[in-house]
Amino acid sequence: MTVAVRVIPCLDVDAGRVVKGVNFLDLRDAGDPVELAAAYDRAGADELTFLDVTASSSDRGTMLDVVRRTAESVFIPLTVGGGVRTVADVDTLLRAGADKIGVNTAAIARPELLAEIAERFGRQVLVLSLDVRRAPAGTTASGFEVTTHGGRRGTGLDAVEWARRGAELGAGEILLNSMDADGTKAGFDLELIGAVRRVVDVPVVASGGAGAAAHFPPAIGAGADAVLAASVFHFGELTVAEVKDVLRGAGHPVR
Repeated sequence: MTVAVRVIPCLDVDAGRVVKGVNFLDLRDAGDPVELAAAYDRAGADELTFLDVTASSSDRGTMLDVVRRTAESVFIPLTVGGGVRTVADVDTLLRAGADKIGVNTAAIARPELLAEIAERFGRQVLVLSLDVRRAPAGTTASGFEVTTHGGRRGTGLDAVEWARRGAELGAGEILLNSMDADGTKAGFDLELIGAVRRVVDVPVVASGGAGAAAHFPPAIGAGADAVLAASVFHFGELTVAEVKDVLRGAGHPVR
């Protein structure tokens, strides 16, 4: 049986509001996360992803109250990331209503955290979030580098190798965000998706670059299991239903 492609709106949250920028910069207000989450639930979204985009760079935890109210307003799976540093943080967010937890910066600093989370809560809870950009020539084998702190810091870490290792350590899903494509609306980074797909056997969520309905089927064709977008949904340029129609028309099963 073929697994249905998931369509996932992403709520990038800063100071309690949903924001969206280009290449992680020049953030503009896109609304209230609780109201948007409820609207996406009604619109047929398969899941929601809530990312506290300045938690790591500001050295603070994810805003629990907003997570709790968002979780209460939806009946679809909710992934929460941003500022998750410990197993205790994961426990707190799950108790607040999250279904899956995204980890990025803290796992790069201490990869064993992934194994600890997977062992405690099960790998289905653990999403390894990668903010990836093209690396300077010759610096990584794949040509892609992982960044941290909301895309503000390069690591020199090969993104494809890190995705492979993260899945081995216990990540049940890879959230693959192209910083180069983020907010550009020029399409997903198909080369990046394909490179990661070849080295992991867990689901890959493609993120970064969606600007038109036609951009979504190629991401699935490149190896993604789910597609994530933010601004095209927040600002009414596309609906979840339109994206599902295009995916269905391209031969990809959707819910």
